[in-house]
Amino acid sequence: MKNSRPSWWQVIQSVLASAFGVQSKQKHSADFSANHSFIPYLITGVIFVALFVLSLLLFVRWIVG
Repeated sequence: MKNSRPSWWQVIQSVLASAFGVQSKQKHSADFSANHSFIPYLITGVIFVALFVLSLLLFVRWIVG
């Protein structure tokens, strides 16, 4: 990744990869060693977790249902 700001697609890819534990150490260090903010990663991570929890709740309601 370049030293410029990452695109939203790159941020989403990084968050998903790290959430599932498949992000390489090289990619992780590149994400956080550049001179850009962690805010896009934080926002994307919070949205991902909220959607994941919501989908689990809906799935359980559907199964129990």
